[in-house]
Amino acid sequence: MAWLGMAIKACYFLAALLFILGLKRMSSPRTARGGIGWAGVGMVLAVLATFCLPDLANRWLMVVAVVLGTLGAWWSGRRVAMTAMPQMVALYNGMGGGAAAAIGAAELLAVSGHVVELMGGGTFVAANYTPPSMPQLVLALLGGLIGAVSFSGSLIAFGKLQGWIDRRYVFPGQRTVNALVLLAALALAGFMTISGPTMPLVCAFFALALVLGVMMTLPIGGADMPVVISLYNALTGLAVAFEGYVLGNEAMVIAGTVVGAAGTLLTQLMARAMNRSLGNVLFGSFGAASGPATALAGAQKPIDAADAAVMLAYAERVVIVPGYGMAVAQAQHKVWEFSQLLIARGVKVRFAIHPVAGRMPGHMNVLLAEAGVPYDLIVDMDDVNPELPTTDVAVVIGANDVVNPLAKTDPTSPIYGMPILDVAQCRQVIVVKRGQGTGFAGIENALFYADNARMLYGDGQAVAGQLVAGIKALDD
Repeated sequence: MAWLGMAIKACYFLAALLFILGLKRMSSPRTARGGIGWAGVGMVLAVLATFCLPDLANRWLMVVAVVLGTLGAWWSGRRVAMTAMPQMVALYNGMGGGAAAAIGAAELLAVSGHVVELMGGGTFVAANYTPPSMPQLVLALLGGLIGAVSFSGSLIAFGKLQGWIDRRYVFPGQRTVNALVLLAALALAGFMTISGPTMPLVCAFFALALVLGVMMTLPIGGADMPVVISLYNALTGLAVAFEGYVLGNEAMVIAGTVVGAAGTLLTQLMARAMNRSLGNVLFGSFGAASGPATALAGAQKPIDAADAAVMLAYAERVVIVPGYGMAVAQAQHKVWEFSQLLIARGVKVRFAIHPVAGRMPGHMNVLLAEAGVPYDLIVDMDDVNPELPTTDVAVVIGANDVVNPLAKTDPTSPIYGMPILDVAQCRQVIVVKRGQGTGFAGIENALFYADNARMLYGDGQAVAGQLVAGIKALDD
C-alpha cells in the first residue's frame, strides 16, 4: 500500500499548490473569482485524499458531516444578503477555529484516556492510536487555545455585527483581567504538558480559552470590526496548522499556514489603516476615547436631489466614496447608473475605497463589482487622496468615520490618527445620509458641518434614483 500513501501525499501537494495559486489570484479583482475556484478545487482534492487514508476511522460520520456542512453552506451562501456578508464571514471563521479547538480537545482527551463512544461501538480514535509526542502535545494545546479564542471571539463579533449585542463593554482593569485569563490558560497548558492532561484540566483549559475570546471581543467598537475579522481569520489559520501537525496531515499544515500568514498580513494592514499597533489590537480597548469629544459648531446644510444633480452634471472630476450605508440601502446599482450618466457627459468619475470601509476588508469592492463597476475606476485611499484637492465634487454615500476630519484634528476623538479619505479638501462635498445621526462608531462627523459640504437626506437607493432622474432631465 506504499503507492497509496505516495498518491495521497501527491494529492496534498497539489492541493497546497492550488491553495497558494488561488490566493495569489485573489490579490486582483480581475482574477479573484477564478482564484476562489482554484482554491475550492484544492480543498475538494484534499478532502477526497483524506478519505483514502488507510487507518481512517468513522468514515460514515465524516460523510454525514461533510454533506450537512455542504448543504448548510450552499443554502446560506444563496440566501444571505450582501449586507450580512461580514456576519457570515465572522461566523464561518469561528467555525474553523472551533473545529481546530475540537481536534485539540479530542487529542487531549484521548491522551487522558477519556474517549467518547459513538453509535455502533466506534470511537473518535482509530484502533491503532499512537499517543502524541511532546511537540505534538504542545501544539495540540496551543492550537486548542488559539482555536477556542477564535471561536468564541468570532461568535461575539457575529453578534455585534448582527445587532444582537451592544457595541462595547468596557470596565476598569479589563486589560489586566484579559492578561490574567491568558496566563491562567497558559499555566494549565504547561502543567498538562508536564503531568499529562486529565478531564478536569482539559475542561478548565478550554473554558478559560473561550472566556478569553469573549473578553477580547466585548470591548471592540464598530469602527474596528474589519481589524477583528482579519485577526480571528489569522488565528484560525494558525490553529489549523498546529492541529495539522498533531494529526500528521500535510494539507492542514499548509492550508493553515497560508491562511494564518495571509490573515496576519491583512491584520497588520488593517491595523495600520486604523492607526493601531498589533499589540493594541490584541489587548487594547478598541475604539476607546481618550477624553471628552470636541463639540462641533455650525449646522448641517441640506441640498435637494435636483440641485445635487446639476452640481454633478457640470463638474469635471467627481469622486464617489461608498460606505456600509450604501450596502444597507442596496444602492450600488443606482449609484453606478448615475455614474454612467456622468461619464457619458464627459465627467471623470472615480470610486474611492478606504481600507476599512464597510464591515470587513474588501466589502465595498465586492459591492461595486456586483454592480458592474469597472476595476480601473476603483482606487485606494493612498492613490486618490493627492487628487482630492483638485476634485470638483465628492459624493459620500453611506460612509462616515472614514471621511471624518476629526481623525486629523481632534486628539480626544476615538479615531484620532486614523488615515482618512480627505474629501473635506474637495471643492464641494455631497453627503447622502438617512438622517443626522452618527456613524457606526458613534462619533460626530465634522465634515457634515463644513462650509463646502451639503447633506442630501434620504434612503441611499432612492436618492441615487433621484440623481439619475435629475441628470437625465438636464439632457431633455
